[in-house]
Amino acid sequence: MNCINEQMYGYGSSRSVIRDQYEYGRKRRAEIGDDNLFDFSLGNPSVPTPSALRDCVMSLLDETDSLTLHGYTSAQGDFNTRKAVADNLNARFDAGLGPDDIYMTCGAAAALSITFRALNDSNDEIIIFAPYFPEYKVFISSAGAVPVSVPFVEKDFQIDLDAFRATLSPETHAVVINSPNTPCGVIYKESTLLELCAILREKSAEYGHPIYIVSDEPYREIVYNGEAVPFIMNLYPDTIMCYSYSKCLSVPGERIGYVAVSPRASDASRVYAAVCGAGRALGYVCAPSLFQKIIERLPGVMPDIEVYRRNRDLLYGSLSEIGYECVHPDGAFYLFIKSLEPDAVKFSLRARDFDILLVPAGSFGAPGYARIAYCTDYDRIRRSIPAFKALFESYR
Repeated sequence: MNCINEQMYGYGSSRSVIRDQYEYGRKRRAEIGDDNLFDFSLGNPSVPTPSALRDCVMSLLDETDSLTLHGYTSAQGDFNTRKAVADNLNARFDAGLGPDDIYMTCGAAAALSITFRALNDSNDEIIIFAPYFPEYKVFISSAGAVPVSVPFVEKDFQIDLDAFRATLSPETHAVVINSPNTPCGVIYKESTLLELCAILREKSAEYGHPIYIVSDEPYREIVYNGEAVPFIMNLYPDTIMCYSYSKCLSVPGERIGYVAVSPRASDASRVYAAVCGAGRALGYVCAPSLFQKIIERLPGVMPDIEVYRRNRDLLYGSLSEIGYECVHPDGAFYLFIKSLEPDAVKFSLRARDFDILLVPAGSFGAPGYARIAYCTDYDRIRRSIPAFKALFESYR
């Protein structure tokens, strides 16, 4: 008798392509030394955590009773933390949020998993836009919903709105927006999003039920050259925002984030209750209490993105000069390049011969491309350029 869940077995017995490259890199690093490996596989922030965060941690440890500091909070998060998050979003975006629109989570993965579970009612469809974070499919499918992919416009990596319209159906209950985008760093234009929202309003009326936007925003603050990221909650009322502090505070291992339900959403109070219920069902109650208190004290701390901008300019400029076709990233810390052969997996394996670790983008919904995570030190990128040139010339 089979006593395990085969779907869960499938998830657990096969690593993501990102993790596969990372694990290869660990072994290779032991053989040749860290300085000789150009590992661009994992999106682990390289900017140090802000000094204000360290000071805050030390202050909390010194000033706060340990039982209070490390004890349980309310299931949806400490009230004062949720108020601080809501107040910060209101000050920046006039969002109209209150503490009871915020649900604190263990990072964006928990926020997304909770939201998909809250919105799905037996095999509903949730649309994702390529290129996408591969784990979206895992989170959506495990919630009992069906992920449906929409392609991108290759000239600028914006959403293919004609394909989006054709993909919508009465079973569509949500669409996922990720801007700035992982894996390509593109920011969706406001004109693109306004047209998308108009289509959703039209189809919601036609189908007789709201279609929610789930806005995944872990890279919101990592943007360059004054680019603006439209705040989707102000463009479309039926929006649920999922956020993580992993990237902006360089604390990915601490797992802290939140879900924000727009107070203007259809049945907003019921949606929020469903979020709370999904968190309960999944066991995601009471996000880490220490970091809730840190977020309460530092709701508006921003990252030093100058490091990432310098990395981007060096890598994009150098690879373009060599002859690679690159997608210009306006945000996040990823660069998409066109594979030098049709099979990007083979291309990425060949790059290993030059001790370059890339991630083939087929699992991102973008076959023929590879992702470079340039959240590493500037000198490593500089030293990698001859290896990229040798890889390019090996195809001649």
